[in-house]
Amino acid sequence: MPTTTTKRGRPGYDQQSVLLIAVDVFNRHGYDATSMGILAENLGISKSAIYHHVPSKGDLLKLALEEALGGLEAVLDRPEAKNGSADARLEFVLRETISVLVERLPFVTLLLRLRGNTEIERNALERRRTFDHKVAALISAARDEGSLRQDIDPRTVTRLLFGTINSIVEWYKPGGSLSPEKLADDVITMAFNGLHVPR
Repeated sequence: MPTTTTKRGRPGYDQQSVLLIAVDVFNRHGYDATSMGILAENLGISKSAIYHHVPSKGDLLKLALEEALGGLEAVLDRPEAKNGSADARLEFVLRETISVLVERLPFVTLLLRLRGNTEIERNALERRRTFDHKVAALISAARDEGSLRQDIDPRTVTRLLFGTINSIVEWYKPGGSLSPEKLADDVITMAFNGLHVPR
């Protein structure tokens, strides 16, 4: 059975390698401003050669967004996200969300920069909102079970948590001194315990 990465057309490129370069170009120039000509130039192949791999620029976007959204949605399907206290499930989901973000950084970056100008983008943004709402429900459940403090509006908590996690795409450098595990530890510690030294 053929996979999405089966080589077609020009030697030296498969669909996945075309996709990786396309996502880099989308992130640098913006999806709307990227033409097939710009993609061809960055790939070093003709526009017609790109069509051996994907039917359109929109199909490249769809594949890229599936990398990001599929990874995030899979987190919520894990047993650890469904069983146990809301507090433990929330910590697991946040930690794994950071892991997906780091592992699929270019794809998640693209997702977070969508403007909703096309049907593909609007569908992706709707899936992202659904994911966000499910995490927000976990925050509310943890608050209701007494694991999280009651004096902060859960909507504020949700926005601050997502704001912190989403900002990682703007500054995190894979392969640097801050490992993905330590990054997740630091975010979780700050989110759950704050910055005060424990007394």
